[in-house]
Amino acid sequence: MSDLGTPENPLRVAVIGAGPSGFYAAEHLLKQKDKTIYVDMFDRLPTPFGLVRGGVAPDHQKIKSVTKVYDRIAAKDEFRFFGYVEFGTDITLDDLKTYYHQAIFTTGAQTDKKLDIPNIDHPNSRAATEFVAWYNGHPDYRDYTFDLSQEKVAVIGVGNVAVDVARILSRSADELAKTDIADYALEQLAESKVKEVYLLGRRGPAQAAFTTPEIRELGELEDADCIVLPDEGKLDALSQEDLDASTDRALKKKVDIIQSYATGDMGSKSKKLYVRFLVSPTELIVEDGALKGMTLVHNELYRTERGGVRPRATDKTERLDCGLVFRSIGYRGVPLAGIPFREDWGVINNDQGRITDVDSQDQVVGLYTAGWIKRGPSGVIGTNKPDSVETVNLMLEDATAGVTWEPSQPDRDALREFVSSKKPNYVSYDDWLKLDALEVERGEALGRPRLKFTVINDMLDVLK
Repeated sequence: MSDLGTPENPLRVAVIGAGPSGFYAAEHLLKQKDKTIYVDMFDRLPTPFGLVRGGVAPDHQKIKSVTKVYDRIAAKDEFRFFGYVEFGTDITLDDLKTYYHQAIFTTGAQTDKKLDIPNIDHPNSRAATEFVAWYNGHPDYRDYTFDLSQEKVAVIGVGNVAVDVARILSRSADELAKTDIADYALEQLAESKVKEVYLLGRRGPAQAAFTTPEIRELGELEDADCIVLPDEGKLDALSQEDLDASTDRALKKKVDIIQSYATGDMGSKSKKLYVRFLVSPTELIVEDGALKGMTLVHNELYRTERGGVRPRATDKTERLDCGLVFRSIGYRGVPLAGIPFREDWGVINNDQGRITDVDSQDQVVGLYTAGWIKRGPSGVIGTNKPDSVETVNLMLEDATAGVTWEPSQPDRDALREFVSSKKPNYVSYDDWLKLDALEVERGEALGRPRLKFTVINDMLDVLK
């Protein structure tokens, strides 16, 4: 047989997960001029794009325009999409070995990290990931309910996802009506009783994980004032020392914006969004079965041996009244059938993208990973591109060296026939483009970017 990657013997690659990392991996594979490579992408949902569709906030349409790049990748003859095909159920690891030389897993980090404090599992203490998926119309979460009758809501964490949650809760109904937020979420948020939202960060303004555009946007809300308590907007000596020595202009701008909200002026808008610093929840307060608030401990920063700054508790505490809490302190991946997984980190066990055995740390031939399931939940959408490229370069290196699976049925038609037999209602990329056009058409009738399908059976019905 001819060398792998030739027209006579193409390199066959399966991509599991249709988010940004998966598309960037496919893009780099298909850019190789000296190899013939065919890529099949699988996702358990009928719709592609992962967190771009289900995680990016509905009021951030510009960010979602990255899908145009993914459309161009998907338009290549060497690319196929098999939506509504779930790894571990509809297609297994043994199946992949039958039809492919390599597989790369790009399934992201779908669940939240736990916060171990008393009463954290109260029904009104919810994962931010659930709320984000709900308002974005993810089929798995559309029937979730959230107690939006509460006037005071706390969001634990100050990353971009936490800011998104706080901002959506603080938006007016008119603002939300201009987005592609799920129709049921729009209806329920329009009836929301939320008046005060608290974003809670355990470190100071200089260490906040949110980006400069995110914090700037909080000061531009139509009917919500963004407020930072004057004492919490000040930098401690260690943070000021680090900021003075830093060349990061974006960081300095971020601190400037935060401090511009720390004037002591409460504003005149009907909602208040408080961004708090140097506080950590130590328990949720439950009275007669109802969530009534939380105890916060005030923190101070100290210098670590490695030169960074970390928070530690002081003896000062306070009670913060709230009836609903969202937890946004980090995310972790979900194990996949037959794929080595590090439970302590919540990622697939790997070495720069090559999947490795948990015990021996030896490479598992044929298996690779990229994105948040590879490195943990860090960075923005664009961060996934170099991460995917790093993994694909190793895949190409291994393919050249002959370190791959040896599929018994490498023919493209054989895989299509197999998937059709297991999941005859799988969704192709052409099918997705039809759904996409219908969503946009439905949205235009309402003056919105799109009106999403949020029920899988509805998607499949319109494609029949």
